[in-house]
Amino acid sequence: MRRMDTLLLHRLDPSRNMARFYTLSLGESLFGDVSLTRGYGRIGTRGRQIIELHPNMNSARRALERIEQAKRRRGYR
Repeated sequence: MRRMDTLLLHRLDPSRNMARFYTLSLGESLFGDVSLTRGYGRIGTRGRQIIELHPNMNSARRALERIEQAKRRRGYR
């Protein structure tokens, strides 16, 4: 898979002992689809990963932008 775009977000709040990360990456799959990989977890850990397949780049970018906006509303920077 070839990576095309990657976005890394952090949410830090020492008063709540919160240190989280969220990554969003676009890439091509072996079958011509576009994959949106979502990684998340506590900073310093491996975290978890979800891969969504989209039929084209426009669909994947719209999904990335929608998720990014939601995360920024929740305090990720």
